[in-house]
Amino acid sequence: MIEFRTAEPADAKAIADLHADSWQRHYRGAFTDTFLDEEAHPYLTKTWTERLQAPSPTTILAEQGGELIGLAHTILDASPTWGALLDNLHVRFGLKRQGLGTRLMARTAEAIPNTGLHLYVLAQNTSAQAFYTARGGTIIETTDVPAPGGNPAWLNGRPQCLLYTWPNPALNLAEATE
Repeated sequence: MIEFRTAEPADAKAIADLHADSWQRHYRGAFTDTFLDEEAHPYLTKTWTERLQAPSPTTILAEQGGELIGLAHTILDASPTWGALLDNLHVRFGLKRQGLGTRLMARTAEAIPNTGLHLYVLAQNTSAQAFYTARGGTIIETTDVPAPGGNPAWLNGRPQCLLYTWPNPALNLAEATE
């Protein structure tokens, strides 16, 4: 049985573990191997520790048997044009394609009524693109991937990401879960 809840400060390490694993599996080639293998986990632990201290972001966790298996982190009112930013959506490797990502997105949409939703996905991450397209997302533009922590040395060249939008995410995601 999967349980959903809001993240708390004590969840920072478990979230960083899941997030780092996701980056190591999907961001090879865009981020340097040195960053992914040596720097990503400390960077993400610090990032999540700081994020979970602020009251404004919404972070929804999915747990099974008390173990973190997925998360969705949203920044409300991130863009006057596109609405809330789904800054992170991660599902534990081996549990993908079972509807958990869709359920996390639907819970995110419920938390942001009357606003749009947008996110960025790496151009190389074609499986994530298929997932977002199947959930009604529309690609609006392609742009450079921002360097983690603003450090361009952690990037390989100039990787690209795609901006996906959902003007009415509650409607799009309700249809995707039917």
